Amino acid sequence: MPKPITDPHDHALSGASQAAAAEYAIALDAFNYFHGDPVSALKRALKDAPRFVMAHVFKAYLFGLATETGTTKMARGFVEEARALPMTDREASHIAALDHLLAGNWTRAAHHLDRHLMEWPRDILALQAGHNIDFFRADARDLRDRVARLLPDWDESLPGYSSVLGMYAFGLEEAGDYGRAEAFGREAVARDARDSWAHHAVTHVLEMEGRASDGVDWMHARKGYWAHEASFFAVHNWWHLALFHLDLEAVDGALAVYDEELAKSDDPMALNLLDASALLWRLTLGGTDPGNRWHALADMWDTHAPATGYAFNEWHAAMAWLGSGRMDRLDETLAAMAAGNGSEAAGWSRGVGTELINGFAAFWQGDYVRAVDILHPARQISGQFGGSHAQRDVIDWTLTEAAIRGKMPGVATALAHERLALKPHSPINREFLTRAEDIAPAA
Repeated sequence: MPKPITDPHDHALSGASQAAAAEYAIALDAFNYFHGDPVSALKRALKDAPRFVMAHVFKAYLFGLATETGTTKMARGFVEEARALPMTDREASHIAALDHLLAGNWTRAAHHLDRHLMEWPRDILALQAGHNIDFFRADARDLRDRVARLLPDWDESLPGYSSVLGMYAFGLEEAGDYGRAEAFGREAVARDARDSWAHHAVTHVLEMEGRASDGVDWMHARKGYWAHEASFFAVHNWWHLALFHLDLEAVDGALAVYDEELAKSDDPMALNLLDASALLWRLTLGGTDPGNRWHALADMWDTHAPATGYAFNEWHAAMAWLGSGRMDRLDETLAAMAAGNGSEAAGWSRGVGTELINGFAAFWQGDYVRAVDILHPARQISGQFGGSHAQRDVIDWTLTEAAIRGKMPGVATALAHERLALKPHSPINREFLTRAEDIAPAA
């Protein structure tokens, strides 16, 4: 009897050939390390073995996690192709997780993958997909604990072990355990220097601890890995370098990153465009003349109008609509967000997503008191949707700026103290406090 065809961690692969399984392993490696082209490898796998269930499943995760309307629709098609094929219990469990994800019920998908990994702790595709879902939900606990639960089942003899360490590093960082996060992240990149996610985890530690000079050194020392043309996480890591420049008051350096790396990208992926929006918003708030940059960025966001189905994207697109004065686009986005279905993702759009856009719009239109009233409660979005602590900091940055411009000395001073408690050496935060204390008290 022929030996069953398996993945690198000995899970059966229904419908695979040996050649297709080898391409699947290449795709796993690319996905785990954010380095390479997993989609092309999966296309080659399916060309050789069209009934390869997990290749269809893998493509569905890649396209479903892109957080765009068009890619989500394509992912549903991949799931249906897989559903029609004979499969194992493990593979059927992946289909169930994808059904939740592609219906916009991200937390159900995350919880399903929690249980899935309790049965198959070495299923690295399930781990990476679940880790991404935890990130998109801003669930710091599961970012950490999803990996912690299965780490004892892994060791250095297993393919992808360093990427598991990198995922754990990021989970620890988002949970505030910065010392252990840095140690695990550095170990991961020492084991495999290509690992852009582990590099990114250490970058987050340096950002959250206010170690901007160390951050610049870290980024430049490892630039050959994370900025490599084969890395599909380069844009986001460039964004992090720009944040370090901003925290060192090197505005020209941050602007150069925007112009030379973020703005010149010809990839209209929403996940890349939101980095551009987030950086240009910070630069504009700091007094940089945006020139025509908002208009150029809004043109890129036009490919996703009126909405992507993921509120974090819509909020960042709204920054470009505001910056470019395209209020018709802003209205269309808000209308699309209000008209969603009954899914969890639609609830994010109708709820805190809409509130954030309204708060940023109030700020842009000079209604600073209203911006404070909206953004102060709306900033509590962790566990509802969206990104990392570093990404969500733009809310607090805008809130503090609104309090200063709105001449609200008590609020502004309190918010500046809050920021300084986390990053006491940040020139930006010290400047916030100075400006807050200079506000003339009300007569």
